Amino acid sequence: MKGDQSKAEFDAVIVGAGFSGMYMLYKLRKEGFSVKVLETGDDVGGTWYWNRYPGARCDVPSMEYSFSFSEKLQREWAWSEVMAGQPEILGYANHIADRFDLRRDIQFNTKVTTARFEEKLGVWTVSTESGEDFTGRFCVMATGCLSVPNTPVIEGADKFSGDIFHTGFWPKEGVDFSKRRVGIIGTGSSGIQAIPVIAETVEHLTVFQRTPNYTMPAYNKPLTEEFRQKAISNYPEIRREQRESIAGIVGYGFGFGGAENIEPEDQILKTTAEEREKLVEAEGFAAIRRYLDVQIDPEANELACEMYRSQVSRVIEDQQVAEKLMPKGYPIGCKRPVIDTNYYETYNKKNVTLVDLRQGGIEEIAANGIQTAQGFYEFDTLIYATGFDAMTGALERINIEGRSGFKLKDYWAAGPRTYLGLQISGFPNFFTITGPGSPSVLSNMLVSIEQHVDWLAELISYMTKHQYSTIETSSAVEDEWIAHVNEVAQGTMFTAKSCNSWYLGANIPGKPRIFMPYVGGVGEYRKKCDEVAAAGYEGFSLRS
Repeated sequence: MKGDQSKAEFDAVIVGAGFSGMYMLYKLRKEGFSVKVLETGDDVGGTWYWNRYPGARCDVPSMEYSFSFSEKLQREWAWSEVMAGQPEILGYANHIADRFDLRRDIQFNTKVTTARFEEKLGVWTVSTESGEDFTGRFCVMATGCLSVPNTPVIEGADKFSGDIFHTGFWPKEGVDFSKRRVGIIGTGSSGIQAIPVIAETVEHLTVFQRTPNYTMPAYNKPLTEEFRQKAISNYPEIRREQRESIAGIVGYGFGFGGAENIEPEDQILKTTAEEREKLVEAEGFAAIRRYLDVQIDPEANELACEMYRSQVSRVIEDQQVAEKLMPKGYPIGCKRPVIDTNYYETYNKKNVTLVDLRQGGIEEIAANGIQTAQGFYEFDTLIYATGFDAMTGALERINIEGRSGFKLKDYWAAGPRTYLGLQISGFPNFFTITGPGSPSVLSNMLVSIEQHVDWLAELISYMTKHQYSTIETSSAVEDEWIAHVNEVAQGTMFTAKSCNSWYLGANIPGKPRIFMPYVGGVGEYRKKCDEVAAAGYEGFSLRS
């Protein structure tokens, strides 16, 4: 152990055993530090442990949604599909835990309730629901950005007499939907993935849609061994491009469809209505990915929206249903892109009913269904596909106290404040992996996780080598970083007036509206972090 054993039981206590917690454990342990990981679930995997709903799938190509820190790991794991499904990704997480013997330092079935900084001792005490205390010089929150399911408050919800499920907290044993009549609330990413799969076996499925979403076909398919080996041989270049890119995704031959070679002159505002129509006929939804100006020009974006709606009308047989499914009133790109497999085609099935809540919302949930302003819809099983309290939800559900008992929840009352998405003023030696103010959910999460963990491991080693006891940022530095985060987001569709997304916390009633992720890109963010480290951790105060 490198820390002072008289003061701290461990060098670091990590909360969460998803990909970020596992890699943080691996990295610190390799550097000789003592580490304890505390995990609510009974095994590793994080979001892929909890999100077992039918159709759950990653929206990043599997060959790129993987770690690069181990050459052997890169070569030995064989992904089966372009876009891996939840069972395979969870299998990958378990393989990592087994390969690097991580479980011996992870305590499962352990819910953290409090993390408190002990100023006199210079340590963090992390307390659990069962009454255990763990102390460490450093406290690392690897709690994930999408880990706290959001269940809306609806009148009569407790009266429903049938089975109730949430996509973000799915039973490990799965659910047999045959002969069931199911109602599902929500058409975000999880709903769009689950609906087509559930519709295959149910007696009837009723979909309650509040806001139609923009979703693109996944173009998923099996990976051939030839392609896998070619990608593996090209990994050095792929990884370099990932780290320098905007979103941490190269799309190396992975078949997103339609837009592999966009040129600067490709602008939708330079096209004619006839040209756009022909392109939609030829390429479908992928046609809108051909233009660079769609993400920065509202007029260009609306033309792309028209192309999108035109394709919806082509896929949906009943034009009244098609009209209900057409997103209107907000731009493409203001919300996280969604990918799907036969989502729209599902609404051509006779056992699927779409309820457009824009035409009359939910009034109450009854014992056997939902009463809306449009009428009553009966079913025996209810599913919430209503997303997450994103970015800050997991952190604010733990009582985190910094200097002088200052509570994180109070400090973030007007919205999250961080420096680089990594640290918070008043909370020394406390770190958030992929926290608000970093690329996180706007990127390939494994690329961002790897960058954050590598950076933090180097920092902790640096502090130990130079005998620094604490590191802390300031509110003035946070102000500068928050201003920069908002500055780079301006002029994009993410901050359009008509955009209400979970990036802004708009899906949680009463949550402060502040744009949380960093839009500047994975590559530019990495440069900034490297510059901070090279300048002796500029923006942080290091104390002996």
